[in-house]
Formats: sequence, structure tokens, C-alpha cells
Amino acid sequence: MEAKKVVHNVKGIYGGQTTTGILRLTDYHMVFCAPIDQHAGPADPATPPKMRERWLTYPILSYCSLRPTPPTSRQSPSIRIRCRDFTFVTFNFVDNDVAREAFDFIKSRTCKLGTVEKLYAFSHRPLKNEKEMNGWEFYDPKAEFRRQGISEKLPDKGWRVTTINKDYTFCDTYPAFLVVPSKISDNVLKYARDFRSRNRIPVLTYIHPINNCTITRSSQPLAGITRRTNVQDERLVAASFSAWMPGGSEESTPPASQQEPADSNMLEASLSDMERYEDELISRSAAIYDERTGETRIYGRQQANMIVDARPSINAMVNQVQGMGSENMDKYKFATKTFLSIGNIHVMRNSLNRVVEALKDADISPLPPNRDLLHQSNWLRHIHEILDGSAIITRRIGINHSHVLIHCSDGWDRTSQLSSLAQIMLDPYFRTIEGFIVLVEKDWLSFGHMFRLRSGHLNHEDWFAVQRDALAGSKVQPGENDGRNDALQNVLTGARRFFNPTKDESELDTASEVTSGKVVDEEATTPKMVSPVFHQFLDCAYQLIKQNPTRFEYNERFLRRLLYHLYSCQYGTFLYNSEKQRKDARVGERTSSVWDYFLCRKQEFTNPDYDPTVDDRIRGKERIILPNLKEIRWWYQVFGRTDDEMNGSLNAAAAAENGRLAAVSSLHGSPRLDQISRSASGTPKPPGLGNTHSVLTAVETGHETITSDDKHSALRRSASAEGPNAFAAIRDGLSGLNIGKSILSNLGRAEASGPATAPHAEQEMREMT
Repeated sequence: MEAKKVVHNVKGIYGGQTTTGILRLTDYHMVFCAPIDQHAGPADPATPPKMRERWLTYPILSYCSLRPTPPTSRQSPSIRIRCRDFTFVTFNFVDNDVAREAFDFIKSRTCKLGTVEKLYAFSHRPLKNEKEMNGWEFYDPKAEFRRQGISEKLPDKGWRVTTINKDYTFCDTYPAFLVVPSKISDNVLKYARDFRSRNRIPVLTYIHPINNCTITRSSQPLAGITRRTNVQDERLVAASFSAWMPGGSEESTPPASQQEPADSNMLEASLSDMERYEDELISRSAAIYDERTGETRIYGRQQANMIVDARPSINAMVNQVQGMGSENMDKYKFATKTFLSIGNIHVMRNSLNRVVEALKDADISPLPPNRDLLHQSNWLRHIHEILDGSAIITRRIGINHSHVLIHCSDGWDRTSQLSSLAQIMLDPYFRTIEGFIVLVEKDWLSFGHMFRLRSGHLNHEDWFAVQRDALAGSKVQPGENDGRNDALQNVLTGARRFFNPTKDESELDTASEVTSGKVVDEEATTPKMVSPVFHQFLDCAYQLIKQNPTRFEYNERFLRRLLYHLYSCQYGTFLYNSEKQRKDARVGERTSSVWDYFLCRKQEFTNPDYDPTVDDRIRGKERIILPNLKEIRWWYQVFGRTDDEMNGSLNAAAAAENGRLAAVSSLHGSPRLDQISRSASGTPKPPGLGNTHSVLTAVETGHETITSDDKHSALRRSASAEGPNAFAAIRDGLSGLNIGKSILSNLGRAEASGPATAPHAEQEMREMT
């Protein structure tokens, strides 16, 4: 690849180690070339030194700062770079002019491109072995739903394929291929779409092969402050929940045994008992076998269909004031509703920024990350919430043989996380490389996760800063904040917010977008819309692989490389927000698919310990897998650190607790399952969980709302009230609501909700989406 600019005598600093080499700047990469070992003593002059090249693709940059120095300074001017694959590197130059030219060149190849079509994917020429693959054709929705048992040529399972969105005019963020209940006509769909945000109606994404129970997904309803309803939407959801039953009634009301407990204490106790029972059920071959045919039937228990709202209930109420909201369960009496309290994109972006703050000196220092900052980031707490919510969905379908409808706000962030993770837990097919590719294509790409919007491929002016530091001649110490003299720096306000994410971010929603050049509005990066949603999904998948080392065909490196190529922009797969946009841009013709990269290197990403055997009668080989929420750990490989640096304290606490349990067991004999479960409640949990607190925070039926106290109940009832005083009721309720009390504390800490919890809740209020 031709270098547009070559800079000699550049000192690269990575992991506290300094090497001198050449920095080559091409149109799409920075390439730093340096001898492999500059500290090994004199080399043979006749033997040229072995060189190592470190490649950085421009779109992967998350922050780039130029630090010029005064002429009298003995320090070198530098460029510090942070990447979204958690690479941290500093380049020192011989003088300010050279450093400035390099900085301006890098900036011109990122936030000044103006259009996605100038990214590397449209110029990349794949290797021969990649050309032999056809990643764009790998996912065929007809084939996948045929695998699930839905096809015109197969017996009717209560579902049909509709062509209502073949030209994307019905919903431009949905795929052309949609599966809906057989008894619902396209005409009903047309009337139902106006009741869902962005016309994202409830549609099928997964049907369980054993019990025919389903996962459907949608966006939030447009209920508004007056609690509007839509008969066609009610019919669609009812048909989705009754499609598998011959002659199933759309008006059926669940029996009393399906109703959820009437207060939060009972709810938590019930969930705890249910989890112990169901985990034992799986491990003891809970599958019911037909003695006559020998075939597996279903896991036992009465049906209890559920509508899962991934948001905190307070978010749903604020959205209700804005004309959206959540379902009025008086109209959906065939189901219960659950709020999972998973944070929105702003909360997750802030959380990852705090992780970066803990790691940010990885270029100039070999010291371990700041564990206090890691703890304060709440990252593992968010991973816990997502996995816990996914496990709730998995149990409902795989064990309670019930149907689940999932939505958040628009149905393309938290909904995609929950839907895809539940399918990994339910279906061994999605634990294969082929199945995982199909899952990402189906539940992320085709269902319209906003990859371009969430990834910020074109970078942003705010992510580049010039630090005019009066103390530039002083040495930068590990842990030092480069922004300590902000008053003297010529740095944009947004860059300071990004560099110091621990400050109050109340302006995130109102931060102006600073751009230059002719940037197409639709493609320009909006910093407040960037969020690590797909990264969190991969992190959750990593937790499942780590806890089930023989149950996955793909390995940890597969997930890590996929995260890298999310940002590399070498392939066209993740450059757009929807199936329609990809087709309009003809990415299948003009770029290569990221799956070409993985499929031609399949051996590198295959787990050698993978065992594909599925037998519900053998412990460890069951069809369903569930996460152990006490064993959530930092994905240290992706952060470029060691296990001990990231997880040392968590592992030590867990080992001490296991030792205590072993001692108790040896003294009193083998404890029963219920004794172990009660004892385990004291086990150190990944950041932030109370002993009995579940991520499931509120369950609502058609006749009541379950809350943790009377004040919360009154607030939700007020939010659902009709009439002119409804808004006032919400306002008054919010003013007296202590949101922080119900939020989980940080992982690894035993104390109750502390000061760090309140900003999290306040941010949810300010940044509702």
C-alpha cells in the first residue's frame, strides 16, 4: 500500500516500552515500522534487523491529541492515540512541524472524509482465499426459518412469510423477509404498524424446535399520556402468543397460577426458588420423554407468556409523556409485562468511557489499570443486567414453554442484545460458527441495528485535540491527566468531555455537533449516538464461552476479531444502519463481507475442546445453557491486559468463598441443593448485586402493577391514568422518587447503593431514548 507520508526517527511508546522507527501514513492506515528488539545489544552489520509493523486503521481511532512543545523544551512533541480496540500508543516526533503535519494528515483521513463510501472497504482488495468465499450470500432468511420449521412447503406452525415489506415501504428499518402469525392478514398489519415506533411491529425471530414457543420483537407502542390502544396490535400480539396451539384463542386469559407475585419481596423469593428449581431441572434431565416414541417433549410448567420491556420503567414513563411508552396490560391479558432496567445507549457509552479512563495510560506505563476506576465504570454490572435479562427470557421459553415479546424503545439496541443472547442459550446451532454468523445477520443486521450510527465510522472533530500546555516540557507521569491545564488548551468542549468522562455529562443530549467539510448529514457521526451496544453483546457471549468451554465451536479470539472488524471498516458488513441502506449502497457488489475473513480462516477461530453432543439426560450436555451470574469477569484479552490485572481481586474473592464452602461441606457432609443456594447468596458477585436482587424489577399484569413500595406503585398508576392530570401526576411522582434505591450496586462491593448510583439514575432521566 502506497505511503502518502513517511516520517523518520519516530519514537513509538506502547505498554511503557519505547522503540524508534518509521511512521508511514497511507490513505487508510498508519504503519509504524521498528526493529523487533532494540535492546539486545550490537547486531551483525551484515544482517538487516528484523522489523515489526504495527498497523492502525483510521476509523478505529477514538481519540487523538497533538501535544506540541516550546522550542526551549527538551521534551519531544507527541501524538497520543486511543483506539476502539483498546490499543493505546504515543508517537514522539523530532519537531513540532513534523508532528503537526502527521496530525493533520490523520485527521483528514477520518472526520473530514465526508462519506462512508471513502472508507477502506470500498478500496480493499481481498486475498485469494477470501475471494473464494461468498459471505454476502451466507445468510438466507428462507433457509434459516425453514430450519426453524417455517416454510410454505412444511406443515403450518401458525406462522407465515409476508412480502408486505419487500420494497421497504412498510418499515425502512426492517428486513424485506418478515414472519407473522398465519391468522393475521397484511391488512391488519397495515393498521397495526401505526401503533409501534418507526412502524416496527411485532414479528417472529425465533421458534423453539421442541415446544414451538417463540421470541418476537418490536419497538415500543405509541401509547402516549392518554394510554392509547390499538385493536390490531392487540390481535397481532395475541396471535403471536397463541400461534403454536391448535385452535389457540387470541382472547385467552392466563390461569391464576400464571399471575406474578403481588409484591417485590415475594417476586424476588419466587425468582430465586424458580432459578434453583429450573437449574436442577435441567441438570437432572428435566426434559420429558415420550415413552412410546422416545422423543423429547417439553420442559414442564404452565404457560406464562411475557412482554419484556428492556428499559427501566421510569424511562418508559418519560417516553409515555413524549407520545410513546409501554403496553397497557388491560389490553394484553394473555401475558404479563416485565421491565428489565437495562440502561440506555448514553449510560453504556459513559460506562465504557470510564473503563477507558482506567486504562488510558497503557501507552506510557506498564502499570496495571486503576481498579477503582474500573469499579466505578459499572461495566460488569451492565453485563450482568443483560445476561440476567436474557436468562429470564430463556427460562420462559425453554422451561416454562411460554412466548416472549421483546422491545426497548426503537427495538434495535437492547432488543437485539436480549433476543440474540437468549437464542444462544436456547439453541446449540447458534453456538456454532455458522449459526453465530446467521444470528448476527438475522437479529442485528437485518433487523436494523444502527451500526453506522452506533460505531461512528467517520469519527468526529471532537475526537481530535491540540493540547497547548504551558507545562509541556514536564514529564508525563503514569495516571496523569493530559487535560489538567484545560484552561490553557485550545481544545473543543466536546473533546474535553470525551477525554474526561468522569465529569457530569448532563450536556450529552444537547452537545452541538462540530464538523467541518462537506459531511453528508445522514452519514456524519453524532457523538451522543455512539454506543458500545454490539460490543456488550460480544462481551456477554464471551462470558458464556468462558463458563461453558466445551459448548461453543467458536473461540474467544473469534469474538475479539469481530469486535476489531466492527471498527476497522475493511469490510462492508457493518457500514450501514439497515438492510435497505446496504442494498441502496450495493455493498454486496462493491465491498467484501466480513464473514469472508472468518470463513477462510475457520481453523483459527475454532475451539479445539468443542463437543457438539446434546443430551438433556447428561449434566453438562443439555440443550439449554444458562449464565452463572456470580462468575462474570472482565474480558481482559479485549482490553489488552492480563487476567490478574483485570480480575485478580474478583478471582481471589471467589476462591476464598469456594474454600469456605468446601470447609463447611467437609464439616457437615454434602449440603442439599437448597442449602448451597442459600449459602451462595453470600458469594462475591460480579460487580454489583444484592444478595437476592434480580435484574427483573417490575412485573405488570392486566390488573396490577408490582412495585417495590407504595410510592412507586402510585407513580406507575398515575402514569397510566387518563385525563388532564396525568402529566401532573407523573411530574409529582418523579419529584419524590428516589431512583437510586432500586439500582444494583457495583460488582465486587458489598455495600448498598452509594453515591455512584445516583448519577447513573439521574443520567437515565436526562438522557431518555
